[in-house]
Amino acid sequence: MAWLSWKGPRAGKRAVLALMAAGLLTLTASVLLPALELGSEALKLCLQVSVATTAVTLFFSALFIRRIIDDRRQIAESEQRFRRAMEDSAIGVAIVGLDGRIVQANPAFADMLGYTRSEIEALTFFQITHPDDLQIGRETMMRLKEGKIHSFHFEKRYLRKDGTPVWAQLAGSVIREEETGGPLYLVSQIEDIDARKQAEARIAEAETRWNFALTSAGQGVWNLDMRKGGTTYSETWVRMLGYDDGELDGDPDRWLTMIHPDDRERVTEAERAHLAGETPFFEAEFRMRHKEGHWIWILDRGKAIERDGEGRLVRAIGSLTDITQRKQAEERLKVSAAMLADEKERLRVTLQSIGDAVICTDAANRITFMNPVAEKLTGVAAGEALGKVLGHVYWPVDEETGQRIGLTRPSAGDRHHCDQNARAVLIRRDDTRCSIRQMASPIMNDRNEFCGLVIVFQDFTDARALQRQLAYAAAHDALTGLANRSSFIRTMEELVDQCRLDGGEHQFMFVDLDHFKAVNDTGGHAAGDALLKRVADAIRNVLAPHDIVARLGGDEFAVILKSGAPARAAITARSIIDAIRNLSFSWDGRSHSIGASIGLAPIRAGCGEVDEIIARADAACYAAKAAGRGCVSAAPDEDIRDETVTLLAAAS
Repeated sequence: MAWLSWKGPRAGKRAVLALMAAGLLTLTASVLLPALELGSEALKLCLQVSVATTAVTLFFSALFIRRIIDDRRQIAESEQRFRRAMEDSAIGVAIVGLDGRIVQANPAFADMLGYTRSEIEALTFFQITHPDDLQIGRETMMRLKEGKIHSFHFEKRYLRKDGTPVWAQLAGSVIREEETGGPLYLVSQIEDIDARKQAEARIAEAETRWNFALTSAGQGVWNLDMRKGGTTYSETWVRMLGYDDGELDGDPDRWLTMIHPDDRERVTEAERAHLAGETPFFEAEFRMRHKEGHWIWILDRGKAIERDGEGRLVRAIGSLTDITQRKQAEERLKVSAAMLADEKERLRVTLQSIGDAVICTDAANRITFMNPVAEKLTGVAAGEALGKVLGHVYWPVDEETGQRIGLTRPSAGDRHHCDQNARAVLIRRDDTRCSIRQMASPIMNDRNEFCGLVIVFQDFTDARALQRQLAYAAAHDALTGLANRSSFIRTMEELVDQCRLDGGEHQFMFVDLDHFKAVNDTGGHAAGDALLKRVADAIRNVLAPHDIVARLGGDEFAVILKSGAPARAAITARSIIDAIRNLSFSWDGRSHSIGASIGLAPIRAGCGEVDEIIARADAACYAAKAAGRGCVSAAPDEDIRDETVTLLAAAS
């Protein structure tokens, strides 16, 4: 039997035939031997050998027949598994003849191209391939036929039934005849990658725009990646220092050797502080040696964006700006200020008022001074801003109304006039915005004459963002991101008041999870929290964008359907129950299933206060649980039409 298994069905058949032949020869010999007068003992021996040989032949014949039956059964099972795998596959599968004809296609492939199976199986791959990609399929088919390759993997575009192209990724192999090795047909797996291709195109377009913007702004970019061997620099970066593209790539510490000796220690300390996590980002102004030997001023900003498990730097990215002109302008400003007597009072007020960013103007509203922080916040260098009208650089608007905030001159004799605004937004020339807190103070000379303004403003973006975050946290559930109970009650109170005024109607749902406690008991609160997040997403996905959903606490949720139709409420409630019941959730290798029961109550004039509406829906939910859980129950309401009640009963 082991011999048959090793040799295979055909070898076993040959062995059985050989044994049968031996048996026949032995039997023939037993008949002829008496004629040869060999004696009774020889005849007896010959008959024994004949019988033994025949028995062995019959035994191996039976084994061979059993093997054939087993092989056929295994083949049938393999075919059944392949057929099910093909039919149930989420990606396209097709069997293709050597002439390109689609012999068989699964539903996923037909759906992907918008055909029925019968329609697509009447076509060839060449008919549904984008014209620009036909050569890919032809070359692959030719190489398969020639035996140069045995499998394939490539991307190309197909044409849907409506003519629109769709990108697909093909992977498959050729099935060959067992004895000759000749190709019979191809089995292809086709995956829809159209969304990925579109995303790649958008990323490439965004990267192109980004690089163009950086180049146009004169910003050099550096990228440190220790996995890729060091630092790479953008073309703008290296040209800023007089080098060719790629000439400085590699050694991550080379840039430090190019810094002016007087600046190196300060820059090294700023880098150390950032790498140690003491500062949120790296920023330094310093001099670097140009390839031709002179020094240029650089503003370098960067940030570590990836570290390994031990905290070591893996990747960082940053930008480099040539600020030589700005530095020269600052020096010129200092010289000019020392030479002008009228600047003494302005400088004194500036030094007293300076906090963050400072801009000074003269009586004609022309800019006479900007500090570096103001340059940073406005995005305009001092050298460019000096002498320009204030509105050319500084354009604040009210955060609430969007109206420009005008800076007024003080009235006669009012030396201490001060304009303040704690909720201003600075609009830069590139249309970017920065939340600021500003204060404008007049500059008066010894003759009580108006000489200009000192504008002191601070970057308040982070503080405002924190305020918005706190406001969001106060109105939303920290676990699920849904509205929390207090904000939901406020919204519901507003809707109740509105219904009393305009007679509108909305529908309220009280959703209580079934069997949720078992998840907490077996998996712990971490499992319960993870499941509650899944439930929140499931409910959100069922609802329309204008509907309202909240977590009231524990495993209780609430929904307001802005559409006032009770029939829609019943259907939506059933959809929520189905979505929660169909959640696939596992924790620590254990699967959990939960359900939901829902109580409905209308929100309209005459329905009472918010707590009454919630109480009616809660009672209806309790009735749904008493009815067997996993169903919908509506609070009694004489105005609900009979057909709606019938629909609710059917939904339950």
